[in-house]
Amino acid sequence: MLEGKKIVVVMPAYNAEKTLKKTYDEIPKDIVDEIFVTDDYSTDRTAEIAKALGLEVYVHEKNKGYGANQKTCYKEALKKGADIIIMLHPDYQYPPKLITAMAGLITSGMFDVVLGSRVLGGMALKGGMPLYKYISNRLLTFIENILLGQKVSEYHTGYRAFSKKVLLNLPLLENSDDFVFDNQILAQAIYFGYRIGEITSPSIYTGESSSIGFRRSVVYGFGVLSTALKFVLQRLRIAKFQIFSQNGKKLSP
Repeated sequence: MLEGKKIVVVMPAYNAEKTLKKTYDEIPKDIVDEIFVTDDYSTDRTAEIAKALGLEVYVHEKNKGYGANQKTCYKEALKKGADIIIMLHPDYQYPPKLITAMAGLITSGMFDVVLGSRVLGGMALKGGMPLYKYISNRLLTFIENILLGQKVSEYHTGYRAFSKKVLLNLPLLENSDDFVFDNQILAQAIYFGYRIGEITSPSIYTGESSSIGFRRSVVYGFGVLSTALKFVLQRLRIAKFQIFSQNGKKLSP
């Protein structure tokens, strides 16, 4: 625990057999209460390795998508009574040692969501992020900051910490089961007035790092722009969308 808060680390996995143990080994066990893996129907030994590490594993019966994987992560973490939920990819792209700092920003009471930004400190390209991904990341973030009225350095990091109230109160079940879920949850957090903090997070890109191809990146980009446009239209009361509805479907522990 940290400041009396239960810390749960969730690892949404897909074909992470080569990096799962390395990621797990660096998680700060002194403050983390529970760690588990959700396996989105991997074709490798991800689930087997997770179990060998003594981790609880939830395996989808079919490949449902990255967003659906996160929904399972957060639902199970809430069932375990988590006060702070940290999503850490098991591909060793993000440094697990930052978990303590991210959790601390939430226990301080100053933030509800904390992002590990690869852009702060100029870390993205140094860590091996492909140039086209870096350019698209910066462009989409620039557009989103204008439309959402924010100054976030990066909306597209997969390293995130959430307070329990955020995951209980956002209509997460209205979100996509695909990659754009990552963007939708942040837009929702902003729409409903939750406070977002960031820390610098060095990243490491290797052959085992999870990534999406160019075509799916384009689909993701249009999804991001669509989410931002819906945000603006709802704020202006021109249209209504379930992802920004207080009555939208929510997770239940």
